[in-house]
Order: sequence, then structure tokens, then C-alpha cells
Amino acid sequence: MRPAGRLRQSVSRWPYAQIPLAEFSRRAREIGLVAIDLLQPDEWPVVQDAGLIPSMGYPSRRRDFIATGFNDPANHAMLLGELEATIPQAAAAGVPNVIAMFGNRRGVGDAQGIANCVSGLSRIKALAEEHGVTICVELLNSKVDHQDYQGDHTAFGVEVVRGVGSARVKLLYDIYHMQIMEGDVIRTIRENIQWMAHFHTGGVPGRHELDGSQELNYRAVATAIADLGFQGYLAHEFVPTRDPLASLAEAVTMCEV
Repeated sequence: MRPAGRLRQSVSRWPYAQIPLAEFSRRAREIGLVAIDLLQPDEWPVVQDAGLIPSMGYPSRRRDFIATGFNDPANHAMLLGELEATIPQAAAAGVPNVIAMFGNRRGVGDAQGIANCVSGLSRIKALAEEHGVTICVELLNSKVDHQDYQGDHTAFGVEVVRGVGSARVKLLYDIYHMQIMEGDVIRTIRENIQWMAHFHTGGVPGRHELDGSQELNYRAVATAIADLGFQGYLAHEFVPTRDPLASLAEAVTMCEV
């Protein structure tokens, strides 16, 4: 296993689903990763057996997980129930983060959506604080991949987590998604790092390799994040177009800063 640099690098499981998880975990460790992202609870032990951390857990297998979020109070009982069940489980297993979503707009204005998210997430923050597990609410683009998603700008997410006011409710800042929506990634991260707990990568356009085919300078982005003293995980979440493990190894090297 190679040194990981100043950043703790992880990788999202789903782009590599064709590789059995035990094998993928072993190979991920060999190329310098320390964690795997976006795992269901039954997958956590497999990753841990390979010496890696399950860096982000799912609280549900719902197919509408992204669209059904905290911006609608009608969803709160279900979402809170899922998190109430998963947070103690994650704490017991040593899983530091669980993912949550803002949800699709469906006609809800931003001010109301922010208020609804603050209300719902405030009801779960004490449990997250008690167990030392961070709820990471993800920013996604609504231009290409997730039409109508409300948490599609950093400012929206910051207002929510600021309103909740807990070190255990923060943003999952997806660099790919926010480059599509607003660009200016490095400055945005520097100005808002206190609200960010986790990062995802992906090449723009296309969500492919972090190479010369896309517009972001990921070494500069990774350096900026490391210079801020970030202690969370930077997780690669791109869809390889070439040999998947070779592409992943290249991304790890790119972000070893």
C-alpha cells in the first residue's frame, strides 16, 4: 500500500459494482485508498476485512433516495426513521458518515426548502452528536444528472447546515456536480470549508476520469483542500471509460498531495 499523501482518499462503490466487493476492496487498498464510500450496512464488514474504512453509509435502499429528501416535511418521518436506525449501527461499526439528500423541488421555493430541511435535520442532530456520526447532505447538479434537485448550489446547502448548527450535520460537496452548476470550485471550498465534511470527485464533462479529457485541475483542487487542513475523506466517484482499476490508480496519484 502506497502512502496516501495529506488527504484520506476513498472511492464510491457503485462505478465498480462489476468487481466483487472483497476483490475490489483488496485492490483499492493496494493502490493507496484507505476507504470505500456509499455502502449498505451488509457491505461494511467486507470492506473492513480488507483493512479499509466504510467512509459513507447508506441509511436506505430506496430507489427514490435522491429525489425524496428533507425539503418536504411529508418525508421527515420516513427519513428520520431510517437515520435513527442507521446512526447507532454506523457508530457501532466504526462508520463515520451517513448520507442524506435535500430532495427534488417539486414546486417548493428555496426559502421554504431551506426551512423544511433545517426543521427536519434539526430533529436528528442530537442522535448524530451522541453517536459521533456525521450526516452528510449531498449537493447535486440539476442541469445534467438530477433535474429538479433542490440542493444544487453551495449557498443553499450552506444555509441549511448553518441553520441546523451541528458539527454532525454537514455537506457532501461533490466537486463534479458543483463544477457543472457554478464552477469556481477552489474559492468556494476555501470560503465554506467549515460546512463541508466530505468530497466526491468526477471529471467534467461526463463524470469520467480525472485526466486531460476534462476541465478541472484536480491536483490543484486536492492541494487546496489539503492546505485547509481537511480531515475528512475525498472519495472518487467517476465512471471509468478505460481499465477501471488503472483509472482509479491514476486518480489516487493525481490527488496524492
